[in-house]
Amino acid sequence: MVGLVLLVLLLVAGAAAALHWLNRPLALRQDPIELQIEPGDSPRDIAAHLVEAGVQTDAWLLYQWFRWSGDARRIRAGSYEFGAGISPQSLLRKIVNGDETLATLRLLEGWTFRQVRAELARNPDLRPDSAGMDEAQLMAALGTPGLPAEGRFFPDTYAFSKGTSDLHVLRRAQLAMQRRLDAAWAQRSADLPLKDATQALILASIVEKETGQAADRGQIAGVFINRLRIGMPLQTDPTVIYGLGEAFDGNLRRRDLQADTPFNTYTRGGLPPTPIAMPGRDALLAATRPAGTRALYFVARGDGSSEFSATLADHNRAVDRYQRKARP
Repeated sequence: MVGLVLLVLLLVAGAAAALHWLNRPLALRQDPIELQIEPGDSPRDIAAHLVEAGVQTDAWLLYQWFRWSGDARRIRAGSYEFGAGISPQSLLRKIVNGDETLATLRLLEGWTFRQVRAELARNPDLRPDSAGMDEAQLMAALGTPGLPAEGRFFPDTYAFSKGTSDLHVLRRAQLAMQRRLDAAWAQRSADLPLKDATQALILASIVEKETGQAADRGQIAGVFINRLRIGMPLQTDPTVIYGLGEAFDGNLRRRDLQADTPFNTYTRGGLPPTPIAMPGRDALLAATRPAGTRALYFVARGDGSSEFSATLADHNRAVDRYQRKARP
C-alpha cells in the first residue's frame, strides 16, 4: 500500500513538473530565432532544428512533447519566428496553426519590368529561381510563353513565406494584373478606339507615367483616346524615354524625339507595341472609362497637375504660361 501511494506521488510530481516545463518560457540564444520548416521534415527533425536555431532545451524533450500532444502530424511547413516568452506549448501551437512570419515584396505603380527584377534581386527572403533567366525564359516558366513581360504584373504588396520562389510571387502578381485588366475591360466605355484588353493595358501604362495628380488621370486618358480617334500621334515623352532604355540619362533632347524607335510616339502613330510600365487599378479604369473631354493637349503646370486644351493655340498659350516662363 505504501509503495502504491509512493508511485502515485511520483507520477503526480512528474506530471506537475511536465506541466511546469510546458508553460515555462524557453531560453533562447538570441531574440528572435528563426526556423524554416520544410515539407517532409519529421517531428524529430523539427525539434533538432529548433535547438540548432537557438532554443536552449533538450531536443529529445521537444520531440517527446510533439509526440505526446498528438499534434505532431499537424505541424505545418513554413517560416517562423520565436521571441522571448515562448513556451513549449505556445511554440507547438504556433507551428500547428501555421502562424508564419511572412516577408513582403512591394511593387510600385509605374515601375518597369527592369525595376521589378531589381527589386526581386534585392529581397533577401525570396529564392532567386528567375535570376539566371532572360525575359522569354521567365515568361515561359510562368506559363505564358511569348508574352512580353512589361506591364504584366500588378503593382501591390505581396506577402510570402521566407524562402518562397520569386517565380511564385511573380505568378501571383501576373494573375492579379490579368484579373484587374479583365475587370476593367469588361466595364469599358462604348466606342473606344481600342481593339482589345492588351491595347487598354498599353494605354493604361502611358496614363500611369503621365499622371502627376490623381484628379487628372481620367482627363489624360481622354486626351489620348481623342488623339487615337482622329489618328493624331500620341506624342508622349514617357514612351520615347522607355524606347531609349538604359541610354536615357535623365535629359530628353530634341534628337531623342526625332530618333525613330517602335516606342517613339512622335515618329509613329498609334500605341507602342507593349506597355511601358506597370499601371495600377486607377490607370486601368481611366484607360477603359476615360473622362469625357474635348481636349487634345495637356501641359504640366509645375505643381504636379496639368492644364488641358482643346486647340493648339490654347495649348501654346498654356505652354508659354507654365513652361517657357519658368526657363532662365
